[in-house]
Amino acid sequence: MNQRNKYSQVITQNDSQPAAQAMLHAIGLTNDDLKKPFVGVASTGYQGNPCNMHLNGLADQVQQAVSKEDLVGLVFNTIGVSDGISMGTFGMRYSLPSRDIIADSIETVIQAMSYDALITVVGCDKNMPGALMAMLRLNRPSLMMYGGTIAPGCSAGKKLDVVSAFEAWGEKVSGKISEEAFQDVIENACPGPGACGGMYTANTMASAIEAMGMCLPYNSSNPAVSVQKSEESTLLAKAIEQLIALDLKPKDIVTKASLLNALKLITVLGGSTNAVLHLLAIADAANLDLTLDDFTRVAEETPFLADLKPSGQFLMEDLHDVGGIPAVMKFMLEHDLLDGSCMTVTGKTLAENLSEVPALSSNQQVIRPLDKPIKETGHIRILYGNVAEEGSVAKITGKEGLRFEGKAKVFNGEFEANAGIAAGKVEAGDVVVIRYEGPKGGPGMPEMLKPTAAIMGAGLGKDVALITDGRFSGGTHGFVVGHIAPEAQEGGNIALIEDGDVICIDATNNTIEMKVPASVLAKRRASWTAPDLKVKRGSLYKYAQLVSSASTGCLTDK
Repeated sequence: MNQRNKYSQVITQNDSQPAAQAMLHAIGLTNDDLKKPFVGVASTGYQGNPCNMHLNGLADQVQQAVSKEDLVGLVFNTIGVSDGISMGTFGMRYSLPSRDIIADSIETVIQAMSYDALITVVGCDKNMPGALMAMLRLNRPSLMMYGGTIAPGCSAGKKLDVVSAFEAWGEKVSGKISEEAFQDVIENACPGPGACGGMYTANTMASAIEAMGMCLPYNSSNPAVSVQKSEESTLLAKAIEQLIALDLKPKDIVTKASLLNALKLITVLGGSTNAVLHLLAIADAANLDLTLDDFTRVAEETPFLADLKPSGQFLMEDLHDVGGIPAVMKFMLEHDLLDGSCMTVTGKTLAENLSEVPALSSNQQVIRPLDKPIKETGHIRILYGNVAEEGSVAKITGKEGLRFEGKAKVFNGEFEANAGIAAGKVEAGDVVVIRYEGPKGGPGMPEMLKPTAAIMGAGLGKDVALITDGRFSGGTHGFVVGHIAPEAQEGGNIALIEDGDVICIDATNNTIEMKVPASVLAKRRASWTAPDLKVKRGSLYKYAQLVSSASTGCLTDK
């Protein structure tokens, strides 16, 4: 028989733990409460970011709903970092490390406080993978609640999102729009609570986790400001009670098959390249074998169908209006693009969950039919070559073309690149190289949204490629390649590129090569020395000492 309070009973039902019980009485729990399962409700809510500003309120709703299910709900908090606010600053280097801090802190509280189950209420990009990594390490009944997507903004009759603000800067710098128009975009791009509205990293990871079965149906596509999002707390409470009763745990749900389902869904949706880092780390937390080769295989077998920003025209709210993520997955299941036998947090299989879901709206334009894809194969391409011997990640939607060859314009860091772009140093035909921004070199592998948005805003998106050992925001589009490994700080060949070197990026053959003889590279290597780390102590210093290559997911616990 399943003992519903098998973890909390260690402190609540043990006479040798009187201080623990006294403290629990102090927070208002009764003797009857101490016999119930304890559910930790982890919130990444904080006031400083629209993605997270409403999460503490949602967590309170979840706690109240949980307490009505003969459970004890206990809210605690962990951190978050706003990618949109920190983008283009030194603070962006803390974004990816925040994923591991979130995972570590949730694991710490659940283990230390002997909670029996876990619900996470999460918003911005690194919240979701961090929360799921903790769930898998703990392997106690768990599920995730995503805070939902932001409503679109509007300026001059045009729908806006946060990336519109970045690209408006590029348009202003290039003289395409006035200061007044620029300010109007800034003031109206983000109208309230919710995560960035396109198929950027937050919506990508929320969708992927729904495909994995670790959140309730519709959770990833219900908007932040909606009746459906408010109603989810009651459903979550009933679901966690059932998970406890069934003793159904994350490692029963997250399998290699469910990870491949997630990969296929984000391929159909045109999701963020950050999913590569996060899914590799999630798989590692689940002790599952997922490699870059799996991404290549899925990309060859799965079409890109969603006309969503950043490369398309629609937002997540538009997808919600035509049926949401469940309708997309139902479409995929009907066309043999998903494994419906995978278990989910509902206690039912994915196919069972989708059996009564309405199909995509018949006149919808967000998801293309299979015979008219945006691209017949996936947009995430894993490229290898003498620039990236351990691999790199490109986001090629087909609109940029499939091949780019040009001369290198090298910048030793993002700030140097931003200044160079603003000064007009980047020209049509260039391959912009931004290096020493990897996991160790950043440190923290910052996103390069500011330079890519500036390039797009300047009208050079189809005429310039950009490669980096850093990474990209889900909002990035254009001919870009990131996650180049080994990174420059570790002596990867990207450290040896010089201005004028010819670089060829081929997304058909999945290669990235610089046309420099091996003998020349050997001479350059002989005179190369690793630069000092940009930090000398603190959390980024610790991260740089621990973090693994981007090719393995930037792990810090191996």
